[in-house]
Amino acid sequence: MEDVNLDDTSRRKNAVAAYVLDNKMDNSSKDIPLYPTEIRKCESICIFGTGDFGRSFGSKMLQCGYNVVYGSRNPHASNLTPKGAKVLSHEEAIKESSIIILAIHREHYDFLEQLNSQLEGKVLVDVSNNLKMNQFENSNAEYLASLVTGAKVVKAFNTISAWALQSGTLDASRQVFVCGNDVKSKDVVMDIARAIGLTPLDQGSLLSANEIENYPLQLFPMWRLPMYICTGFTILIFLYCALTEVIYPFATSNENTLYLVAISIPNRVFPIVSLILLALVYLPGIIAAFLQLYRGTKYSRFPDWLDKWMLCRKQLGLVALAYAFLHAIYTFVIPIRYYVRWWSDQYTIKQVTTPIAFSSHYAWLSDSYVALGMLGFFFYILLGITSLPSVSNAVNWREFRFVQSKLGYLTLVLCTAHTLVYGGDRFIYGPFYKWFLPPAFVVSLIIPCSVLVLKFITIIPCLDSRITKIRQGWERNAKS
Repeated sequence: MEDVNLDDTSRRKNAVAAYVLDNKMDNSSKDIPLYPTEIRKCESICIFGTGDFGRSFGSKMLQCGYNVVYGSRNPHASNLTPKGAKVLSHEEAIKESSIIILAIHREHYDFLEQLNSQLEGKVLVDVSNNLKMNQFENSNAEYLASLVTGAKVVKAFNTISAWALQSGTLDASRQVFVCGNDVKSKDVVMDIARAIGLTPLDQGSLLSANEIENYPLQLFPMWRLPMYICTGFTILIFLYCALTEVIYPFATSNENTLYLVAISIPNRVFPIVSLILLALVYLPGIIAAFLQLYRGTKYSRFPDWLDKWMLCRKQLGLVALAYAFLHAIYTFVIPIRYYVRWWSDQYTIKQVTTPIAFSSHYAWLSDSYVALGMLGFFFYILLGITSLPSVSNAVNWREFRFVQSKLGYLTLVLCTAHTLVYGGDRFIYGPFYKWFLPPAFVVSLIIPCSVLVLKFITIIPCLDSRITKIRQGWERNAKS
């Protein structure tokens, strides 16, 4: 009758204790019981390795209520282990637990062969990484499984750093990739991951171990193509501006304008490259639409180059936003530049001697140019914010598509109009064409204007309805 007055927490603890007493098992058993995480915490977790990761992992396990025992070659000399953990020899530590976390490098796996019989039926969790991708012919986990044939090897926790465990995973990645040939062993490891606040993802058998081990060694894989494209356009536009604004004056009139390289030319390069990259975000979608129209089906793979291009559109957009920010920052410093202040003083003196009438036409152009730039930059920032995972996860697919597609094209229109108004009558003004080369802002409009014209063609009702039918599964050559 006393149990009737207990709260839910006390009842759960009593139920766990009763389950443990009724289902007590020998640690050497080959079968791992599948019972709740609270019950598994009653069992000790063994860790081989007292390095940064081993100590951090042990501390995290202790905080979560697990019993932790370390296996060491020299247990009496180990004084770096967290408080509350036992330190035993490898043989004694194995007897304490059926789960061993192997936090050592591949080069030190050899001693495990001597413990093969004692590791029979144990869950051996490999957390190691290599120094470079595909360093060995087989993965560390597969190599470990070949050394200790009686153990149930599971690959996990290699994507989590010691720093992430120490910081409580609040400001670090929580994803843990898990793979192994034994389903029950993977379930045990995934429950441990959940208990310490991580998110386990089952990646299948040990054949996936090589891919999991290569994952932490990748260096911004989705950013390589966007950075190559951005770097290429930046160099080309910079050289083009240097040719027309530095080399041309020096070659024709011996005028030294090398000072423009510091601010003026970069302030042309950044908006031009930003506008081109923004256009390149939407160009692959238009190319895909025309390919589907030509083929009459959506059940046909795009070329590899188009697939890679479409996958990196988000990164292209973020790089374009970064260049737009640089353009805004560089524009703010224009009034304090010596060259601009000198030119302004000269213009003021000229106004005093020879007054120039106010032109409402140029006033409209100037204000329109600035207004379009501010609006375009605002929507640029909006696109960047909605691309953040925390924001995109809070909106549904239709809302996300509206912002990234409809407002994205609006941003492209505003930024293109900003450049067109900036050019004004200089598109046809002869002195701006140096060595018969058009000004840089004319070059920047080629790709964006082409994208907008192609997009306008795709939204013509007859073509738009056909594209929609194809994307809903209609095929031109279907028999029925």
